[in-house]
Amino acid sequence: MNVLFTLLMVVQVLSALAMIGLVLVQHGKGADAGAAFGGGASASLFGASGGANFLSRSTAVLATVFLASTLALAFMGYQRPKAAGAGSVLESVPAVPLAPAAPAAPGASGAAPAQPPAGGAAQIPGQ
Repeated sequence: MNVLFTLLMVVQVLSALAMIGLVLVQHGKGADAGAAFGGGASASLFGASGGANFLSRSTAVLATVFLASTLALAFMGYQRPKAAGAGSVLESVPAVPLAPAAPAAPGASGAAPAQPPAGGAAQIPGQ
């Protein structure tokens, strides 16, 4: 399984590099208009239109190979068992319960909260 993964990785990298090279070699659509007015860029290795067909078809084939290898690598990565200790960093942090905050005093900060009288219920001011 590891050999297949490595082989697919090599195929993906090589197809990506070859596809980049082929796209850079191709000329744009504006080059044909420049050649019509006497530009010397119309001469090519494959003839007048054979280069465009060959390069575009080989780019399409390499794009298909790249897509297939990407999908196969994604499927293999999804099926691969997770190693012990692998995963998110947050999964390894122990959960610490937070202590409830003490209610703030209704006066100045730093003052002790009011205590109810020792006889029982708290008295409400104004009653």
